[in-house]
Amino acid sequence: TLGVVHFSPGRYFILSAVKDRLVVRRSDQEGVAQTWQVDCSPSATTAALFKGTAKPPPSDGWITHAAWSPDSEYILAVVAKRGVVNVFSMRDEKWTARIEAGVEGLTRAEWAPDSRSIICFSEWGLRVTVWSLSSATATYIQFPKYPDKGYAFRKDGRYFVLAERHKSKDMLGVYDCPSGYKLVRHFALPTTSLASIALSPTGNHVAVWEAASEFKVAIVNLVGQHLATFTPNEETLLGVRQVIWHPSGEYLIIGGWDSKVYILSNLEWRLVATIQLTAKLPIGTVQWREPLNWLSNTRNRGFLPFTKTVASNSTPLVISISKPPAIAPTILVANASPNPKSGVTSMEFSASGTLLLATWEQCPTLAFIYHFPPPEEPFIPQLRTIIQCTQPISQAKMSYEPTISGTTVALCTGTGAVYLWNDDRELNEDGERGELTECVAIPTEKKFACKDVRWSPDGKGLLLMDKDAFCAAFEVENEQETY
Repeated sequence: TLGVVHFSPGRYFILSAVKDRLVVRRSDQEGVAQTWQVDCSPSATTAALFKGTAKPPPSDGWITHAAWSPDSEYILAVVAKRGVVNVFSMRDEKWTARIEAGVEGLTRAEWAPDSRSIICFSEWGLRVTVWSLSSATATYIQFPKYPDKGYAFRKDGRYFVLAERHKSKDMLGVYDCPSGYKLVRHFALPTTSLASIALSPTGNHVAVWEAASEFKVAIVNLVGQHLATFTPNEETLLGVRQVIWHPSGEYLIIGGWDSKVYILSNLEWRLVATIQLTAKLPIGTVQWREPLNWLSNTRNRGFLPFTKTVASNSTPLVISISKPPAIAPTILVANASPNPKSGVTSMEFSASGTLLLATWEQCPTLAFIYHFPPPEEPFIPQLRTIIQCTQPISQAKMSYEPTISGTTVALCTGTGAVYLWNDDRELNEDGERGELTECVAIPTEKKFACKDVRWSPDGKGLLLMDKDAFCAAFEVENEQETY
């Protein structure tokens, strides 16, 4: 099933779904470890609602989502169109559980941090249901703002924060998880049409922002105090596109539909730096370019370094940036996208917080890596590296944890290759170390177009995914070299 492939939290197993069947493989050897046939019969409510209608297609009974519990002991499989969630145990193959949605329907389900509760989101934003596997009871939370965003668990698993919509007002609910999701705070938000929320890594602050029509980000705490609001000094056509926190929680990173990223400090919630997308690269920036036609020249078996160039006064480097529209877009044609082809499309920090990976709509073939200074240095974020591919980048992911050597970025472009950048590789026989970008062909018997990459939790494995196939790649370390 498309996209349903996941490493277990410990990285020792790989979970995948094939139509109505779950398959678990070990990551360190070939072969299937466990498999289950999912009970995809519709819930009683779903069966009653569609009684007398045309027979649904078989694909309605396929798994739409699957996930590991945080402790790797259980697996859930969602069949959304049938309104059911099946749960299986890795320790006891015969143990199963089944959750059936009512008339509210089911869009998605995921695990709570305690690994014994499942959060189910209904259709039409009617409610969130928390099912406990331990007590076989359900807790209902009414009127979530969205079924796929606008919620978060605090890192310690103590609180569940949910954006809600009550009486035409945006609200934030804070629920105590160990107490059976008892409501502890419920307060109005300083937004008129909330787009989403981002909970800080420390769990003390929540960033909330308006929909795309207005550039406005507000910061509140879990008590309900409105701490600050940020809007750019210059006028912007559209609003916020991406918001993430620095791993330390000290900085809030805001990207819009323009060519800028704004960085706020949590000391006074003021703007401390702005990242501007410019055509001319700063002096000292490293640019890595993919070799032309290397896949065909090596018969899809190549393993080559990118071409390296460093921007200097004598060798200035310039990149091509498509010009964003000068006026706000309007919807005039059916199925036309209302959003312009501009702005930051993704942002992701390294585990240490010293590197920021970003991609921009105006530069689809480029990935940008910015250096974030450590606390002992002056806070001046700078562009460090640009990775230039020949095809538009479909995914760019930073490793969750430091890999065997340094931090690694993995990219894919929908071709039969994966691209790897590392900031601490051995460059020559003298032991000199530094950054390196390589293109690696994916050695498969059938044609493989890598459209997505996913890191293992320990940063030492990668899932490479095509539309209907996947493969896994791992770092191998011996006494002499690391591959």
